[in-house]
Amino acid sequence: MAVEFAKPPAWEPRVTDPVSTLPPPVGSNDEPANEFAGPWKEALEWYFEPFLAFFFPAAHTEIDWAHGHEFFDKELQKIVPESEQGRGTVDKLVKVRGRDGEEVWVFIHIEVQSQHDTDFGHRMYTYNYRLGDRYGRMLVTLAVLGDEEPRGRPTGHAAGLWGCGVQFTFPVAKLLDYKDQEATLETNPNPFAAVVLAHLKTLETAGNVPERQGWKLRLVKGLYRRGWGREQVVRLYRLIDWLMPLPPISQAAFVADFTRFEEGEPMPFICPTERMWLDRGRTEGRTEGRTETLIESIGTALDARFGAPGLELLPGVEAIKDAAVLRSIFREVLTAPTLAGVQALLPTES
Repeated sequence: MAVEFAKPPAWEPRVTDPVSTLPPPVGSNDEPANEFAGPWKEALEWYFEPFLAFFFPAAHTEIDWAHGHEFFDKELQKIVPESEQGRGTVDKLVKVRGRDGEEVWVFIHIEVQSQHDTDFGHRMYTYNYRLGDRYGRMLVTLAVLGDEEPRGRPTGHAAGLWGCGVQFTFPVAKLLDYKDQEATLETNPNPFAAVVLAHLKTLETAGNVPERQGWKLRLVKGLYRRGWGREQVVRLYRLIDWLMPLPPISQAAFVADFTRFEEGEPMPFICPTERMWLDRGRTEGRTEGRTETLIESIGTALDARFGAPGLELLPGVEAIKDAAVLRSIFREVLTAPTLAGVQALLPTES
């Protein structure tokens, strides 16, 4: 049975969201390098069924999802070693149960940031043959292309000599095909709609930090308007944050703007940034871990906005153990035009 996603509440996406209400910061704001492979790998592991429903609905309907699915990453590495995989690719081998009760092996290949590869079809044929030989059955090969070359759309491999030949075809999804579907992607209840839009906007805003910051804020706000629960919002926040990197100053401004937005929500979730720290094992649920992370963030912001004079206040910040007070100081560092406002929040020496 095909999966049905909850219908989102009626909502008309805004054309623009304010980039930031913060004053111009002081310090470097160079754009960091993009990373696509990590977020896509994590998204596949969290949302494999929605992935197939979004990109390959014909394959999705052939699977008996009541039996779940199983990843075989270690087995895949024996057959398709990392040395053969290009930078910016994600490969997954998944075992599912077909509607006829038979086991089916599905090979997923995502090429997320490489240039057009004239040998792509042959590589997919080679991987399919190796895996099929290993498991003694025909594999389903599916590919997603996230590059910026509109004409790069290989869908198969054919070769022949002296009357002997082979022809191999496989379905391909091209992310650029969704480029003009912003309104649809912003309201689509499938979580991969948010991932695709974040990917496309990362490509589109290359070299334009303010525009990327504005789109990032707009996308994470939109997560709250689709009727999703806390876990879904936090996971997708993490993926969008990972897909759309910002330099430290702009990231701090983004966090401040988003925090203000979430505090105004009728049912605010735990701050996704703090939840993300928890997920990465940086706090392990301990209050002292949260305060250490906040102090580190305050130190970075003090240095970025005020330089050496700002860092002179860090010892006073480190003496504070109350996470709520530290959050107030962090916001003040991001918004205050001078250090006086920050100093007013620090404990005075007895």
